[in-house]
Amino acid sequence: MSPSRDGIHPSSVIEDGARLGEGVRIGPFCHVGPEVTLDDGCELISHVVVAGRTTIGARTKIYPFASIGHPPQDLKYRGEPSTLAVGSDCLIREGVTMNPGTAGGGLETTVGNHCAFLANSHVGHDCRVGDHVIFSNNVMLAGHCTVGNYAILGGGAAVIQFARVGDHAFVGGLSGLENDCIPYGMVLGNRAYLSGLNIIGLQRRGFSREDIHALRRAYRLLFAQEGTLMERVEDVAAEFDTHPAIHEILSFIREGGKRSICTPRAVAAAV
Repeated sequence: MSPSRDGIHPSSVIEDGARLGEGVRIGPFCHVGPEVTLDDGCELISHVVVAGRTTIGARTKIYPFASIGHPPQDLKYRGEPSTLAVGSDCLIREGVTMNPGTAGGGLETTVGNHCAFLANSHVGHDCRVGDHVIFSNNVMLAGHCTVGNYAILGGGAAVIQFARVGDHAFVGGLSGLENDCIPYGMVLGNRAYLSGLNIIGLQRRGFSREDIHALRRAYRLLFAQEGTLMERVEDVAAEFDTHPAIHEILSFIREGGKRSICTPRAVAAAV
């Protein structure tokens, strides 16, 4: 995939060594670094900079003033050869920033396929972002975070480093998330608390009424007042032994991480 001038505006700079796929289009005043790969059908609208050891998947479209692949905003970073990989069919709007990994986090940042990052949102170093994820405007994802498939983060939401956001979860606008959000959960507020399940998201993605009712029953049991959270996890596992979505939540809680599980306000003291 050697660079071709077809579809590349003459004001843009494509460094020697950059790899461009078929049908790549690059508008005016862009800069593509020497270790960058743009897969087939990528488009940089204008004033886009893609730097570092960065791969952009097929048909991803990047809007003006995005900064993709520049060194991580980590004062411990010493120039180690880390990477950023962005999947295919993503939408990256104006002013978005994404940073590669660090030695302290596996040396890579990854973003899945079919994601949308709206204006001025940020993906920090060593993050793992799944498929079909939406970041609304000004979302701030600190380093070492994990965001599951189909998660949605509302405008201005901030996620603390090392936090996990589960599959199909929803983080409300202006929320400050400092704990892990379970799969299918909805968190709101600053500091964020678990306000329920992402029912609208589940309905939009075709979950049956029976599945949603089962998730609701499991949610009520998990965050009841009696016992500890881990005791309630085992009770729910026994009652819903064949329900995959519920066991996804239970596995998420059992696996744990560096942050606690975000809980409803009423039960936070009982966890």
